[in-house]
Amino acid sequence: MGLACQVWAQADLPRVIILATGGTIAGAGASADRAGYTAGKIPIDDLIGTIPSVKKIANISGEQIASVGSQDMTIEIWKKLAIRANEIFANNEADAIVVTHGTDTQEETAYFLDLVIPSDKPVVLTGSMRPATAISADGPKNLYDAITVAIHPDTKGRGVLVSFNEGIFDAREVMKMSTTKTNAFDSPNTGAVGQAYDGRVEYYSNSVREVNPPKPIVLTADTKLPRVDIVYMYADAPADQIDFLISKKVDGLVIAGVGNGNFNKAYMDAVKRAVAAGIIVCRASRAPSGRVVLHDEINDEELGTIVSDDLTPQKARVLLMLALTRSKDKKQLQEAFFTY
Repeated sequence: MGLACQVWAQADLPRVIILATGGTIAGAGASADRAGYTAGKIPIDDLIGTIPSVKKIANISGEQIASVGSQDMTIEIWKKLAIRANEIFANNEADAIVVTHGTDTQEETAYFLDLVIPSDKPVVLTGSMRPATAISADGPKNLYDAITVAIHPDTKGRGVLVSFNEGIFDAREVMKMSTTKTNAFDSPNTGAVGQAYDGRVEYYSNSVREVNPPKPIVLTADTKLPRVDIVYMYADAPADQIDFLISKKVDGLVIAGVGNGNFNKAYMDAVKRAVAAGIIVCRASRAPSGRVVLHDEINDEELGTIVSDDLTPQKARVLLMLALTRSKDKKQLQEAFFTY
């Protein structure tokens, strides 16, 4: 009887597939007490092996999608992740997905997946700030917590999440706030939506934005996304970069402006040239929190620009790339920024 119950319990556990992309969580260094390491060296099966107790709460399997440091994350890897995640849910291969990922661009990948995965089943990203070979490596704990978040019943329908250092963050809101500390992530505008601690998951709030889009962009291996670039504003900045990108015939530009998405006269004149060339220009801000207000210090209707609302420049780029596959109508594009 005991054996039969044990087998039933194992069979009844939630199924989690871990999609691995590399990053520090899979990094290996020459010395346990030094910061230097090479990202993406350790395969996912070995990472799962560092948390044997997880087998008591979920049936785990892993797939290696990529093995890169996230500074080398690409749109091609994003597409592979999205295609595989949608395939997993469409075929009922798993109840939840965890993505292991480097921290440098984790927030961008999380938001990209949030916009292209329609299923309400959980998708949770995690990583680490210390390589797997380091003293007090944070990867095993972060991975365990991400799995507990992914299998928790209250996680369903919340869109893509990031689980890191016991915090749970909404993909749209999360931002890397530290270059080296283990509490590297936060959501400056909203704070964490919950926490994972000692195998417990508690939620405090829900996103007010649309998640699990019912009609997402359908991605295939051949999908070519529009080119959108980011230009950073600073004191006395020349317009050379904008003019160069106009010459490259890019599809969109995000200006990481100062303050409320502002920029100097040189940028203003260059933005007018970009708009005249048919490029969609989105005003964002280099400030880590707050929103860029439509028709405030800059008359966007007159200039021909849209605003990022409270999206960071890097996330504004992600949304604009995807939105441009549907429309170049500025009213529709602006509505996308207020919706997602």
